[in-house]
Amino acid sequence: MTIYNKLIRDRIPEIIQESEGECVVEVLTEQDYLKELQRKSQEELNEYLAASNSNEAIEELADLLEVIYGLTKCHGFSIEDLERVRQHKADKRGVFDKKLFLVEVRKKE
Repeated sequence: MTIYNKLIRDRIPEIIQESEGECVVEVLTEQDYLKELQRKSQEELNEYLAASNSNEAIEELADLLEVIYGLTKCHGFSIEDLERVRQHKADKRGVFDKKLFLVEVRKKE
């Protein structure tokens, strides 16, 4: 028996039952769900940062995006709301396409 104590994707119990046997799951409260999504976001970010190639990186980015979608819904917003806010910020402040790195800002005299 292996203890995991972590948030899993919805189909994992079904996959485990088809291949390995039995599993024990709990349905989280909204408060615990938010907490576990936050924890999962850190886990997925760390896995992305540890990726050794682009194929691993894209897999971890997809996982991170799924967690972000879950967090968005947990905060009472839709994916469309998230995209609208992202687009507004992109229009107002830009994106990261130019690869700019701010070194310093000097005050005007």
